[in-house]
Amino acid sequence: MKIFVCAVTLVMVFAASAEFRGWPQTDYAQLLRHWEYDKSAPLSMKQAGVKERDGVKIFDISYTSPIDDRGSAIGPNGGVVTAFLVVPAGKGPFPAVIYGHWCMPGSEKKNRGEFLEEAVVLAHSGVVSLLPDHVIVHPGFVEENTPMNEKQIAVEVQQNVNLRRGADLLLARKDVDPKRMAYVGHSCDATAGGFLSGIDKRFKAFVIMAGDLSDEVDKKTKEFQEYRQKVGPEKLDAFMAKFAWMDAGKYVSHAAPAAMFLQYATDEPFLNAAAAKGYFEMVSEPKKLKIYEAPHALNAEATRDRIAFLAEQLSFKAPDAASMAAIPALVQPPWPKPAQ
Repeated sequence: MKIFVCAVTLVMVFAASAEFRGWPQTDYAQLLRHWEYDKSAPLSMKQAGVKERDGVKIFDISYTSPIDDRGSAIGPNGGVVTAFLVVPAGKGPFPAVIYGHWCMPGSEKKNRGEFLEEAVVLAHSGVVSLLPDHVIVHPGFVEENTPMNEKQIAVEVQQNVNLRRGADLLLARKDVDPKRMAYVGHSCDATAGGFLSGIDKRFKAFVIMAGDLSDEVDKKTKEFQEYRQKVGPEKLDAFMAKFAWMDAGKYVSHAAPAAMFLQYATDEPFLNAAAAKGYFEMVSEPKKLKIYEAPHALNAEATRDRIAFLAEQLSFKAPDAASMAAIPALVQPPWPKPAQ
């Protein structure tokens, strides 16, 4: 249950994330039932505008997503996803990437714009990209940060439905190669990628950037133990038992045959190198891990490595070094102070 660390997170975040930590493994098929959605529902894609940059088209679009049974808690626009669709010149078929942005409080890129420049660079290498907004930045959404509330469960489930609807949208396009689709997610959407990796087998590869991936790993930390005592062990244990299926670690071990690339940072309050190594042990093969001397935002080296991985997995020619160097660095805002 990464929702606090990721989806609603960074409210402080990492201690709060502890409230959903791992429990006995249940039947995997039964786990998957929690993530079902109506695949026959119309996408109803709408275009609000389009811009062109050196032959690359950037469409401002929206599409509809079935609202999960818990979705009444999400807000009036929970079933509408706003996104950028970045399309290269030519007819394809092109490889495709879905980018999920971070949820860092105070960031100007806490939205679909985080990876836009990267997507434009990849478009010059013949890659289609979809960059959807996260549920929490939709108009009308109100964050609920009280401990152990079910709205955060609804947010994580709805976000995964929204991302999978994005895959539906891409794969409905004649210019997209259905065998060459990848997912890149940062922070909150890295955790969403952890769930996706075991739920949706249409992706050939995943890049997980500084996301919480395992309750079993997290509950061994001092932060978890402190938080458990703070909120009350019995109350916390009961809540965890009810939502035992909300643990990305139960899904990343089923990511195969998709390739997984985990990118983590050293300058972190919680998702540090030790946690990253613990997550990595749980991920199925093929996989790779790299830890960067960087904050939660990661850095240019991580960008280069990520693009090289995508080029290898999706079989396209990587952009030149100058183009990758021109991608702006993501700014790291100060971390929120822990709630007292």
